[in-house]
Amino acid sequence: MSAWTFADVWEAIAARQPDKPALIQGDRIVTWSEFDAHADALAAHLVASGLTSDAKVAAYLYNGPEYLETYYAAFKAGMAPINTNYRYGGDELTYLFDNADAQAVVFHAGFAETLEPLRVKLPQVKRWISVAEPGHPTPVWADDYDTVVAAQAPHPFKAPWGRTPDDLVLLYTGGTTGMPKGVMWRQDDLFNVIGAGGHAMMGLPPLERPEDVGDRLSTYEQPTTLVCCPLMHGTGQFSAFITLNIGGAVASLPSRQFSAMELWDEAVRLHADNIVIVGLAFSTPMLEALEANPDRWDLSHVKAMSSSGSMWSQENKRGLLSHARNAMIMDSFGSSEAVGLGASASA
Repeated sequence: MSAWTFADVWEAIAARQPDKPALIQGDRIVTWSEFDAHADALAAHLVASGLTSDAKVAAYLYNGPEYLETYYAAFKAGMAPINTNYRYGGDELTYLFDNADAQAVVFHAGFAETLEPLRVKLPQVKRWISVAEPGHPTPVWADDYDTVVAAQAPHPFKAPWGRTPDDLVLLYTGGTTGMPKGVMWRQDDLFNVIGAGGHAMMGLPPLERPEDVGDRLSTYEQPTTLVCCPLMHGTGQFSAFITLNIGGAVASLPSRQFSAMELWDEAVRLHADNIVIVGLAFSTPMLEALEANPDRWDLSHVKAMSSSGSMWSQENKRGLLSHARNAMIMDSFGSSEAVGLGASASA
């Protein structure tokens, strides 16, 4: 049986289809070669900053290409990425970064004011890396993300200690059952649970050998998945991993405030195959937008709408399917941040 790391799989895909899109947000398109190079440079920067094997790297970010680049960099360097709820206040962030032993934090510059007074409480954090935002300068105590990922780095980057299938993904719960708790996933386990590089709805069986990754890409059209829920939660994050594992493109909505109108506009513009949401908070306004604008969007290209982490109603599902007639609705469930325990499909 093969043993897997996400970085090995994604590097093989980038080598075979360097010019295809990997990450999309509005007008921004990051190709697979750019995705790979940015992760190489960030991984090299983390190692040069003194982080070692299994160091924890926090992504305190809104949805966007930088989120998945940060995870890819951690995977390349044999480190463990950590999701961070961007709605947390100072005390919760201090608890989370301390509990996780975070040694690097990649954050949107707008969060600098929140982080500034916390730094003295988090002496274990060796590197702060700021992602640019309009109206928010990079703080003097942080590295500029764009500068970091533009640097030249060995390709493919591998730290002196290498990578193993035992490398971790650390997924923190939302704190609804007490303080947030870190669920530790071995990469090999998570890779297998979320499909092992296969995709049942596309008729793609799980991969059997690492060398099959690149060879199979020419046998199918790579999908575009529009992840509308936060990547900081397991639903969005793991859906993105599934798409990347088969060489697809992960798209994020341009706006941070959810808009069902924008969702449908982007789905049509991108010709999205899959749409990922979380329950009624998303699906109710989505259906309302469709009912109010019955002839605005042609959704014949949508093959699946997926949700996890929150219930949604049969009436809502039937309403969405009446507008996206070629789609299947996937409703998966788990236990806290343990996934892959069950699913239902509606068509």
